[in-house]
Formats: sequence, structure tokens, C-alpha cells
Amino acid sequence: MRKAEIAKRLAGQAGVTSAEAADQLDRVVNQILAKLRKGKTARFPGLGQFTPGPQGSFLFQPKVSKSKAKNPAGHGRK
Repeated sequence: MRKAEIAKRLAGQAGVTSAEAADQLDRVVNQILAKLRKGKTARFPGLGQFTPGPQGSFLFQPKVSKSKAKNPAGHGRK
């Protein structure tokens, strides 16, 4: 998915223009990158968190929904 598509969806959900949503998305991404460059973990609200890795890389840990955490991949339910 491209930035324009994400911004369009965000705009529709937030009731703002696509340009405003794109600007807010840029701010969040820049904040995440700034934290990673300082060696700090950065959260992406609703999606998960980024953790700095070796040699300028990073790791992403997706947020696990409560229903999946209790019952991963639908196992255990009949």
C-alpha cells in the first residue's frame, strides 16, 4: 500500500483532507525514525512497535489483538 492510499483511508476515518492525513502520517513516521536512530523503541499506535536492531536495521513486533492472544490462529476452539 502506498502513502497516498494510506492517507486517503486515514482521511476518510478521521474526517480530514487527504493532505492533512498525509501530513500527520509523515509526522508519525518521522517520530518513529527519530526514536529508532536514538536507539529507542517506537510504538506505532494500533499496529505494534519498532525496536532498533543491529547496523541501522530495526525489528517490528505487530500488536496482538486480545482475541488472538487468548486463542492464537483459532486453535483450541470447537
